[in-house]
Amino acid sequence: MSALPQLHDLPPFELAGGTSSRPSALSQLGRLTELFASTAADHDRSGSFPRGNFLALHEEGLIALVAPRAFGGGGATLAEARQVIAAVAKGEPATALILSMTYLQHHAIARGDSRWPVALQERVARDAVREGSLINALRVEPELGSPARGGLPGTIARRDGDGWRISGHKLFTTGIEGLAWLVVWGRTDEPEPRIGNFLVPRDAPGIGVIANWDHLGLRASGSHEVTFDDVPIPLACAVDLRAPADWAPGAGSQTDIDAQADQQAWQAVLLGSLYDAVARAARDWLVGFLNARTPSNLGAPLASLPRVQEGVGEIEALLHANRVLLDDAARRADEGRPGPAVDSGLLKLTVTSQAIRAVELALPLTGNHGLSRQNPLERHYRDVLCGRVHTPQDDTVRIAAGRRALADAVR
Repeated sequence: MSALPQLHDLPPFELAGGTSSRPSALSQLGRLTELFASTAADHDRSGSFPRGNFLALHEEGLIALVAPRAFGGGGATLAEARQVIAAVAKGEPATALILSMTYLQHHAIARGDSRWPVALQERVARDAVREGSLINALRVEPELGSPARGGLPGTIARRDGDGWRISGHKLFTTGIEGLAWLVVWGRTDEPEPRIGNFLVPRDAPGIGVIANWDHLGLRASGSHEVTFDDVPIPLACAVDLRAPADWAPGAGSQTDIDAQADQQAWQAVLLGSLYDAVARAARDWLVGFLNARTPSNLGAPLASLPRVQEGVGEIEALLHANRVLLDDAARRADEGRPGPAVDSGLLKLTVTSQAIRAVELALPLTGNHGLSRQNPLERHYRDVLCGRVHTPQDDTVRIAAGRRALADAVR
């Protein structure tokens, strides 16, 4: 059996002087939205990975935007990250989803209370700065489903000398065609198993991809299945292992609880910004169509009809509420007061539901034109529907909120 790789055996990296300044990078967002929108329909039809989009993001220093400044990254706030995700998603939302996952991992591993070894924090961050390397967590499994609902993962890490070997099967591995690092949720084979995250290089031997992603929406996300067959990693790449009970919501130290609340606020804001941006892209196309479409029997644009104006006004109200909610949540998180996890769940539920409703309202205002594949509205509708399936799912959000309300009433 071949020797296990050690941390120092992983491919070398060079120190970077830093990424693009945030003001300079953020000033390019409008251009990037237009660029990504120009090829979004092609990626949707073919399901092809939007590699060129990530090259453009890397050139602007936007992949490493959230990575720590100490390691050459941008050290961005949630409000700044939200601005980027919204702009990218308005052009091509699958790109934004993959970028959101990288931002979430960069934020999690760089927190002051992170359990990650500093050497690995630095490695992941500097790879993002120098190479535009992407990272995502691989958590969902065929048998387990989403780990957010509890249970032991089927992916197993066993000690082999001075390293680990990983075996398992993951679903919905968003961005796998472009990822450099995989944060794999698994358990040890110890008599009392520990659960946690293992950092696995994408090019490690034993990793297989089952390219079967053929989805209604976000088709370019490349969220294929991935298998791990005795994949070797260094001992230090077990970055956060805990007893199963310590992963339960509200478990662990106050530091762990605060970190969980902060991370869930980031996730709710970034994913909410993504689906809100899809709805805004739909709104923009809609108002252009309504102003241009002039039926001969009307002799004026559809935009002149009061019922059409009322319908667009209802869409505007939904998007206005989304903007206020997302801006407020980002500001509170950046100020160090993200609120409890149940509030982040409610934010995600509310914003994604309102984004879906906004696009649903647009469809009857266009007739058959809105459902034609020659127009982008039907693609926006398929994409925005994906907001319903992201963790936390709607039912778990409502149950948690209901339990809190009922418990508060009897205190």
